[in-house]
Amino acid sequence: MNISPSQYAIIFACLLCTIMVNIGTCSYSQRDKQALLNFKQGIIDPADVLSSWSTQQDCCQWRGVKCDNITSRVTQLNLPCSTILPTYLDEEDKSLCLTGSIYLSLLLVELEFLTHLNLRNNDFLAIQLDSVHSQTCYNLSVANPSHHCVNSSSLRYLDLSYNDNLAINSLQWLSHMSSLEYLYLNDIDLHKESNWLQLVTMLPSLSELDMSGCQLKDLSPSIQYANFTSLRYLSLSANDFHSELPKWLFNISCGISGIKLYSSSLNGQLPKALLNLQHLQVLDLEDNNFSGLIPDWLGKFEHLRYLALDLNKFSGSIPTSLGNLSFLTNLLVGHNKLSGIVSARNFAKLSKLKELDIYSSPPLTFDFESHWVPPFQLKRLVLTFSNPNLPVWLYTQRSIEQLDIYESSFKANGKFWNFVSRMAQVYLKDNSIDVNMSNVLLNSTFIYLSSNDLKGCLPRLSSNVAFLDISNNSLSGTISPFLCDHRMLNGKSNLQYLDISLNHLSGGLTNCWKNWKSLVHVNLGSNNLKGKIPPSMGLLSNLTSLHLHENELDGEIPLSLQNCHSLLIFNVRENNLSGNIPNWIPHDAKALQIRSNSFSGNIPVQICEMSSLIILDIADNTISGHIPTCLNNITALVFNNISYNKLTFFFPIDDSRYYIFEDSLELVTKGQISDYGMNLHFVSLIDMSSNNLSGTIPLQMFSLIGLFSLNMSHNKLTGQIPYEIGNMKNLESLDFSANQFSSEIPQSLSNLSFLSSLNLSYNNLTGKIPSGTQLQGFSALSYIGNHDLCGPPLTKICLQDGKAKDTKPIDEDEDESTFFSWFYIGIGSGFGTGFLGVICAIFLNRKLRHTYFNFLYDLKDRLCAMVDIRMSSFQ
Repeated sequence: MNISPSQYAIIFACLLCTIMVNIGTCSYSQRDKQALLNFKQGIIDPADVLSSWSTQQDCCQWRGVKCDNITSRVTQLNLPCSTILPTYLDEEDKSLCLTGSIYLSLLLVELEFLTHLNLRNNDFLAIQLDSVHSQTCYNLSVANPSHHCVNSSSLRYLDLSYNDNLAINSLQWLSHMSSLEYLYLNDIDLHKESNWLQLVTMLPSLSELDMSGCQLKDLSPSIQYANFTSLRYLSLSANDFHSELPKWLFNISCGISGIKLYSSSLNGQLPKALLNLQHLQVLDLEDNNFSGLIPDWLGKFEHLRYLALDLNKFSGSIPTSLGNLSFLTNLLVGHNKLSGIVSARNFAKLSKLKELDIYSSPPLTFDFESHWVPPFQLKRLVLTFSNPNLPVWLYTQRSIEQLDIYESSFKANGKFWNFVSRMAQVYLKDNSIDVNMSNVLLNSTFIYLSSNDLKGCLPRLSSNVAFLDISNNSLSGTISPFLCDHRMLNGKSNLQYLDISLNHLSGGLTNCWKNWKSLVHVNLGSNNLKGKIPPSMGLLSNLTSLHLHENELDGEIPLSLQNCHSLLIFNVRENNLSGNIPNWIPHDAKALQIRSNSFSGNIPVQICEMSSLIILDIADNTISGHIPTCLNNITALVFNNISYNKLTFFFPIDDSRYYIFEDSLELVTKGQISDYGMNLHFVSLIDMSSNNLSGTIPLQMFSLIGLFSLNMSHNKLTGQIPYEIGNMKNLESLDFSANQFSSEIPQSLSNLSFLSSLNLSYNNLTGKIPSGTQLQGFSALSYIGNHDLCGPPLTKICLQDGKAKDTKPIDEDEDESTFFSWFYIGIGSGFGTGFLGVICAIFLNRKLRHTYFNFLYDLKDRLCAMVDIRMSSFQ
């Protein structure tokens, strides 16, 4: 085939162009690669997530990087952190996530074809925008307040959400992202950005905006219009607005389909202007302070699929117009102040309904025909009812997976338990249920039956049950049949959580724990259980929380429990247990509570190895010896990181949801017994009171600056209170009473500004109570029993040398003397007042005055005559 010169020229030109394009592409690809390597330098990568980011490898092959198939330019960077919640933990573990600084300019400027950036759920601490090929600068980062710059970019998707420690002062840089369509900033601290609304409305292409949990406070309720022309989804939930719904919300893009504003402190009534948003499919206003009636006009949102108005202050009845929302799948109106009747009219056309919450206190009245069959098949149902029987239509629900019934009274026969056995989750709480549980078989995975006045023996469990809370009922009998009868378990138990506390169970703990090795949380407290702790409990190798408190258990704690390596909470308070304090408690344990038993011996030094300990309660035993000098090794009490020591149980319900349970303990703080549940992780306590401890308090104890409560009362401790006690800045409760402390109270004690409970009574303290409003704010009872102590609030006066003046202390004799002094003063005052009243009456009333003086003259004559007669008789 002959090729003409012109064809050669064309071919040559094509080859030249291809070469030039490849050279250019290679050059730009190297530029992208270098930008990513520079970005990597600002990152701390504890899990080596970016190990594939090496100079020897094509950057398009790196983890999280995606390139265009033709140009090989970087278009996407996906580096979210996948954290898995363990069953029991302090907090979500992000120790393996990326941290450090995000050098955003390196990505948005150098990677000019980057359209998708996802750094979700990491632990980045700052965003940096450096002056790289840019023209406009903004003050952005808390970590680096200097001016930073960014140019416009092609970015369409930006997700920085759930970087919980990230704070951003300014969002000015968003104005240069004109192509941005999806913006997710959930849980980033934006409280310093007051102009956020105006800045995000400058993004003309914005389709989805999520700024939930950003500590926003200004919703700009008075602004009429916000330029969200393309917005389809808006979430501003979990902020702190304290306002009514803003006016601009009603004039937002008419095509918006989803609005989420739950848990944002919104108030007022729902304005009818919401009807402007006719294409709404999701309206989530849960957990706010909305009031008034649930409006009838909500029934006009014909496209609505999800309606959440629960946990507000709505009143009145549920409007029947909601029954016309034929596309509705979720109707949540519970936990309001609703009243009235619920009938079939409320659900007339809700054939697609899957979730229904109509909980109300007091309960709503149901008015359904016995043969009524709902048009829906629910997956989740939450209700209360005032009728004496369960609604008959409940049994028509064949697809139900979760049933919640609260504050109702009904009889639970065999039909009911067979019905709920098909469900994965059953929540029954604060009901009055007429049933004997002895022959009931529980089969659901998640079963919560607390506070229902259940009677009889413990029910039987199938191997499906993983969570059982049947606490605070009237169950009786022994626990042996419950634990030892394994006919329904098929040789294996999946039970992880067991709470049968606050019942009337008796007998021993039984030795049948070997078949329950999956248990993580066990609470048998507040029953009538007796005997010893069985050795087989040591086979519970996954156990993290063990509560055996307020029973009648005796003997020593079995050494086999040292096999429970995951134990975080060990609570055996108020039993008859004896022996030494266990020295095998795991180093990661957070709470050791053995108060009110008969433990003896010394405090083992192994306690100092429990670096995560925040609760040490060994009060009311017969423990002797000295306090260990190594307590400063308990680092959880040294570094004041108490808020991170959460004691939370996360039970997986399904792939996306967890049941969150905060463990609880009953503690003695500030002189009173308090139950610490959801706030337990904020408490740090050492209570060694009512023992036989002797010697001095080691100085190392006063380096525990994170301590909230310290009680060493009713021991035999000696020496002086060290000046170093002033280091314990977080101390709120201090009790050193009934010991043998001597010398003066250190001045540094007055520096403890959080101290709200103090007891130094019945020691041998001397001198003047240090001046300062802190120590003078306590009553004299805080210092009573120290005979050589003086100064306010005591009445004993201090001399110039600081010693007490020899005056009579406040006692019963002084109280009696004071009483009689005031008594005589009162009598004298009363007599004087009465006498003056008589004199005034005499002198002001003429007739009475004459009568009075006539009486005096007559009396004078009588006395004179009497005297004369007496004198005559003597003569």
